[in-house]
Amino acid sequence: MNRIDLEGRVAIVTGGARGIGKAIAQRLSASGARVAIWDSDAAEAAKTAKAITESRSFPADVTLPEGIEKALRETLDTLGPPDILVNNAGISGPNFPLVSYPPAEWRRVVEVDLFGTYYCCRAVLPVMEKRGYGRIVNIASIAGKEGNPNASAYSAAKAGVIALTKSLGKELAGSAIRVNCVTPAAARTDLFAQMSEAQIDYMLAKIPIGRFALVEEIAALVAWLASEECSFSTGAAFDLSGGRATY
Repeated sequence: MNRIDLEGRVAIVTGGARGIGKAIAQRLSASGARVAIWDSDAAEAAKTAKAITESRSFPADVTLPEGIEKALRETLDTLGPPDILVNNAGISGPNFPLVSYPPAEWRRVVEVDLFGTYYCCRAVLPVMEKRGYGRIVNIASIAGKEGNPNASAYSAAKAGVIALTKSLGKELAGSAIRVNCVTPAAARTDLFAQMSEAQIDYMLAKIPIGRFALVEEIAALVAWLASEECSFSTGAAFDLSGGRATY
């Protein structure tokens, strides 16, 4: 494992209790960062933080701005001002054709995946701007570029995350804050429990390499994007799709 230099940095990872977020928290910690794990599952987040060096957990529902502000205050008091924000918290939602998709479920996916990213950026950015440095990495999806059938809410939300990344990256291009996103193909995590077997088989069939992404592979790319070395890329979508992406 290449050790990215994150010594002295403070990182926030939303949805860091398990899956991709947990792997990211572990990789950032291994590179020297102090990690704040923000997750709505307080018990699991605490368990994860206990197992990772220099990390703490803070309860946070990314759909509630007041909860985000509370988690930020606690992070500032405990670990210090964040240099890195990884917006990883997300849900896939159920699989339905658009006309059958329950509106409440559709709204919930967009609220967590897209609004949650917006709320966290909005809360943390002033701290980064005050200090004149920051790295924001948003976890999007190949579904946001290509669209997955029977997953209109997830595809639309992740497309929104990509567009948000591009917009915010341009807004902040004149500063020392870089904003990028990762668009991975599916990785086998707890989110698969929300999907049908037919949907899982469809996603696997679309990946030329013939397997799902490993969470460690996603974390490795995020670690570089979160580092000072990532200095000339901003507003960009970095593919990790096993050859699936066509643009």
